[in-house]
Amino acid sequence: MKTLFVLNDAPYGSERTYNGARLAGALAKLDGMETRVFLMGDAVCAAHRLQKVPTGYYNLELMLGAVIRRQGQLGACGTCMDARGITADDLIDGAHRGTLDELGQWTAWADKVLVF
Repeated sequence: MKTLFVLNDAPYGSERTYNGARLAGALAKLDGMETRVFLMGDAVCAAHRLQKVPTGYYNLELMLGAVIRRQGQLGACGTCMDARGITADDLIDGAHRGTLDELGQWTAWADKVLVF
């Protein structure tokens, strides 16, 4: 099964992006699952490398990195990145600058699209 996650909220403050990343990570572990995550709006900050969070607090850089390590794909909206001063070099390893056209292609590819 092919699942696309579209995450929209800031990485910290609301738990929507956190919960979407949790579910994406859980699905990426399952045999036969293909997982893609596309970050939009403030969620592009979740793919910023070298995050420093308080001890014991969740870290979205690590959570999204786990999806990538399990052969998942992670795209971040380029327009949203530009609006926040984030460059492709700022992204975690394996993440890439994406486009709305790519999101459209991924949506057509997916059996399920989950939006957080």
